Amino acid sequence: MSTNLTTPAQWAQAEFGFAQLGDQRRNQRLVNIAEHLAASPGGTLPQAFPHWAELKAAYRFFGQRGVTFERILAPHLERTRQACRQPGEYLLIEDTTLLDYSRHGAAENLGVIGDGIGRGFELHSALAVRVEAWTLEQRPEGTLVGLFEQQCRTPRPAPAGETRGERLSRPRKSQTWAAGIKSAGGPPAASRWIYVADRESDIYETLRLCQAHAVDFVIRACQDRRLANAAGHLKAALAEGLVLGQSTVEMRSRPGQAARTARVEVRSVRVDLDGPWRPGGGQAPLADVSVVEVKEVHPPEGVKEPLHWILLTTLAGETWAQAQRVVGYYTARWWIEEYHKALKSGAGVAESQLERADRLEPLIAVLAVVAVRLLSTKLLARSRPGSFEAAASFGPEMVSLVERQLGEPKGGWTNRNLLRAVARLGGFIGRKSDGEPGWQTIWRGWQRLIWMCAGANLMEGKKRCG
Repeated sequence: MSTNLTTPAQWAQAEFGFAQLGDQRRNQRLVNIAEHLAASPGGTLPQAFPHWAELKAAYRFFGQRGVTFERILAPHLERTRQACRQPGEYLLIEDTTLLDYSRHGAAENLGVIGDGIGRGFELHSALAVRVEAWTLEQRPEGTLVGLFEQQCRTPRPAPAGETRGERLSRPRKSQTWAAGIKSAGGPPAASRWIYVADRESDIYETLRLCQAHAVDFVIRACQDRRLANAAGHLKAALAEGLVLGQSTVEMRSRPGQAARTARVEVRSVRVDLDGPWRPGGGQAPLADVSVVEVKEVHPPEGVKEPLHWILLTTLAGETWAQAQRVVGYYTARWWIEEYHKALKSGAGVAESQLERADRLEPLIAVLAVVAVRLLSTKLLARSRPGSFEAAASFGPEMVSLVERQLGEPKGGWTNRNLLRAVARLGGFIGRKSDGEPGWQTIWRGWQRLIWMCAGANLMEGKKRCG
């Protein structure tokens, strides 16, 4: 059973109890900090620790030698990778987001982000999702497993006057983005891993790494690659490809662009991609790659950038059904976007006032796993609405508190009913026109439920829900 819906104390012990920090007392302090941040998210230690003695101990913890981002996150990454070795189909969805601490003028040793003026971190994550079912529109439904890989960097500007050869010779961040796949060793025979990524992962090393470890990929192309054996270029070959059919794609809202439904035309080809030049010589071709193009037809007036995806994949894409499934895999990228919202808005990752990068990084590691816990609730209600895992994880005391507050729903305490009830505690109205609750209202309700549980414990003089 997932740890994400257990009580804060149980969750913190499961996620961080086996961290290797060099001292068992540090492990205990880490578990205590994680428990408080899970019960009172917001990114600030004063909010999580109202008593000065515990707050001072938390500040001291993040300044200790050996307390690093990598060591804190390691048990969670290992748990996720082991879970992905169970039989099933898993999406490894990656993306990068910027953590901006520019408002915290006293913070030291931060990286240069954005337009070169911002100060903070570059956080690269690969989120593992187990596919549970497919909709009629060929869109996957899944449950959140956890973080398969995460890297926190303090980027620096490129050296002045750097030549192309020098740039290609030095280690590049893009070459390590799929590092989790290499260290995990690839999937066993009974499980399937599919790496899903946007244009920043259209890199030869990433594609080659996936192929070498038997990991499928669906990656949006960002360049018109050469074809092997001087056969031309990718876009020219795609223009001659067969149109398989038309479909619709639900587009999420973006700054300056409302959510809408795009009508698209889908075509595909299968090609061998030429290997690029690297210091030391040319690289081997990437053989037998399917290319699926998704292009909006007749976009509405006022749309500045009509939808246009060129997807590189190791999956079959020659038939209409196969191409639809490839498109479905790529649309699952919204999960990583939701994760970033949970990390920033829910866990409040950029709100901390710690004053050094080496202290902020381990706090970010804790909050990164807190954000997994937030998002998990939303996915569980969608993928397994009629099951009862949430009630089993909450325990009878918590379910009883919800029932006394809102009454028992028709059909019992299924995942969907329980999580909607928790969301109602957080302000979700639950009308037919409201759709399903988002993670923010679910988490506000979860916080209120924790407070209700704590109040019941105080009234009864014993710990029943912790």
